[in-house]
Amino acid sequence: MRINRIAVYQVDLPLHEGSYKWSGGKSVEVFDSTIVSIQTEDGLVGHGEVCPLGPFYLPAYAQGVRAGIAQLAPDLIGEDPTQLARLNRRMDALLKGHPYVKSAIDLACWDLLGQASGQPVCQLLGGRYGEDFVLYRAISQASPDEMAARVSSYRAEGYRRFQLKVGGVPEADIERIRAVRGVLEPGDVLVADANTGWLKHDAIRVVRGVRDVDVYIEQPCVTYEECLSIRRRTDHPFVLDESIDGIPILLRGQADQAMDVVNIKISKFGGLTKARLARDLCVELGIAVTIEDSWGGDIITAAIAHLAHSTPAEFLFTATDFNSYVTVSTAEGAPQRRHGRMSASQASGLGITARMEVLGEPVIDVD
Repeated sequence: MRINRIAVYQVDLPLHEGSYKWSGGKSVEVFDSTIVSIQTEDGLVGHGEVCPLGPFYLPAYAQGVRAGIAQLAPDLIGEDPTQLARLNRRMDALLKGHPYVKSAIDLACWDLLGQASGQPVCQLLGGRYGEDFVLYRAISQASPDEMAARVSSYRAEGYRRFQLKVGGVPEADIERIRAVRGVLEPGDVLVADANTGWLKHDAIRVVRGVRDVDVYIEQPCVTYEECLSIRRRTDHPFVLDESIDGIPILLRGQADQAMDVVNIKISKFGGLTKARLARDLCVELGIAVTIEDSWGGDIITAAIAHLAHSTPAEFLFTATDFNSYVTVSTAEGAPQRRHGRMSASQASGLGITARMEVLGEPVIDVD
């Protein structure tokens, strides 16, 4: 099997809630998503997606995705997309760094591998655990009362795990955490995610201010070292996200006992190939994982579902369903939330069919 065409599409993904807000006054109203279609000489077509959370969250941005793929694509024509390790080494040799650029290509190749073998991607990633898996709902930053009301609304839809966007003024964040915890029931999970938004002295005040609250603390500060300092000052369960971008930092975090949970964002690792490696390492080290990405629609949600469903249930802290946040559907067959839970498709590959009428004409087309 050989690649004979790579086409790239740009799709805008508006939000149901109008905007998404997190620490530092950052917000996005319409997400700029890139979808990659890879065709083979055999006539199979695989799809992948990558959607950065704006240009000011991680070192990734939407136009950079497309510029990077335009650089890579001509040299990938003729490659075997089912040889995932080899293909990733080839991309790394052609373009140093920029893992987010490579992610959608890697996803599309997993889709092709699944189709070629007649298996869903989750079977290829390690097998399917259980009938479904648990989702979380991210709660955009707002006033304490507004956030508590949104949590109550989503709880009525079946969600039991919530990621609260904090990282602002400590007094306000303490109120946000307490207000939301107050509308939850025993067994519900609350994560206070600062998205690197606190300085150390602010983070210290918050963890002290919610010492008696059942809450996880996620990525309070920018650097790993700052987060480790806060970790050592609190007995709250601790999550690292933005700091975790490869195997070396995972190993360092384990040695330092820096976290209890890590968020594995697929595009931050460069696709499913390396995200699976990180997931499997976490399982071996006894670290729970959240499976997600920066953002996306139907296709990235399908990829998240396959990686999440192939994770042993006791190690899967939670996962996310980005396609329920946005107003545009880009693919048929994408998994859908049901009472705060989701399952990966039983069909071969990612189990999706791109809606070409939504994708429109390619912005890059290489054959």
